[in-house]
Amino acid sequence: MSTWRVLVKGIGIAGVVGCVMPAHADTTITVATVNNPDMVTMQKMTAAFKKAHPDINVNYVTLPENELRQKITTDIASGGGQYDVITVSNYETPIWAKNGWLKPMDNLPESYASNDLIDSVRQGLSADGTLYALPFYAESSMTYYRKDLFSKAGLTMPERPTWDQVQTFARTLNDPANGVYGICLRGLPGWGQNMALFGTMVNGYGGRWFDMDWQAQLTSEPWKKAAAMYKSLLTEYGPPGATSNGFTESETLFANGQCGMWVDSTVAAGYLSDPATSKVADQVGFAQSPYQTTQNGANWLYVWALAVPKSAPHAEAAQTFVDWATSSQYISSVAADKGWLGVPPGTRTSTYESDGYRKVAPFASLVFKAITSADPNHPTAEPVPYTGIQFISIPQFQAIGTRVGQLMAGIVSGQSTIEQGLEQGQQFTQRLIDRAGYGKK
Repeated sequence: MSTWRVLVKGIGIAGVVGCVMPAHADTTITVATVNNPDMVTMQKMTAAFKKAHPDINVNYVTLPENELRQKITTDIASGGGQYDVITVSNYETPIWAKNGWLKPMDNLPESYASNDLIDSVRQGLSADGTLYALPFYAESSMTYYRKDLFSKAGLTMPERPTWDQVQTFARTLNDPANGVYGICLRGLPGWGQNMALFGTMVNGYGGRWFDMDWQAQLTSEPWKKAAAMYKSLLTEYGPPGATSNGFTESETLFANGQCGMWVDSTVAAGYLSDPATSKVADQVGFAQSPYQTTQNGANWLYVWALAVPKSAPHAEAAQTFVDWATSSQYISSVAADKGWLGVPPGTRTSTYESDGYRKVAPFASLVFKAITSADPNHPTAEPVPYTGIQFISIPQFQAIGTRVGQLMAGIVSGQSTIEQGLEQGQQFTQRLIDRAGYGKK
């Protein structure tokens, strides 16, 4: 949007003639994002961006995650140019970069300190060694537990438990009569809900989605063992209605004191440690995400990032905004405004080296280790032809993960046996991957 300023010299209308001169042009950029707490904070901090860049106005389009993905995918694939900045993850970024849909982040200012970005996060947003999105916040997975309940039961949580140990702990802690369940886990179907957790369980049992010839492995022993453990934990020691509980519901249950343990995103650590939002803030313990036979791929890596589409109408202004919102200076500004527990986590080494952050975040070193150890290039014990830990970086995975997530929910609810559900998942996955031509020479 351009504005023009009329300068009047002298007095009277005659003085206006010939004196209409162009001034600087204001630019309005449109940012498509999700309505989660860190993005809400970004919107509230935009006044600081506007103060530093008075010629750039920011218009936010805030949508639920599924609707956001649909709208920006349609727009970016068609070159529609509705958005200047889009919110993407480490799932879409490498795929869209290879499609030529994103502008490379290859001309960052020195002050941006790109070497400060955590390496695993940087790799997840790169294609052929080039960044195509800048990370806003990142997460891995971890184990939360009630220190008071563990102490009372005489239990000790290892730094990294096995799933067998988790099952034993859950059995001991389970006390539904007093409103405490042994463990809470995501059961809500979806490639980003129950499959985020279950995918890492499969990895931890030594499983994989495909072998090197793109043959699906869903009926293999690791998948069966992981599914049996998952069902046991949810149905024997979890809260009722498990298939209705996603991240948010499980977080609320734990914060209300209804879970002895919870395995989920590291991003919940601040929420559970804050007395304003958690009834058990002073009793939360932290451990690494469980594994069984291997630690490869046992904890996930997910990054929310900002990217500039090739079709962005105002690419230069959009890049200025992305640089600002993902900078270390932005993190410092949020810390000053909202406190260190309010900063977007998981993107920069300097955050975890900060005395201020470490002082209020007893989980900081554990989360940093989880994020830095997550390796999307080596997500399983055996070789695989794909990258990604709790997802596979291919366009077909959304459909595969969604369908298998529904089948896993059916297994948990008793609609099918483990063997029946995994066989259906095997057939669906192989059919879709064959149609896409993977594995064909």
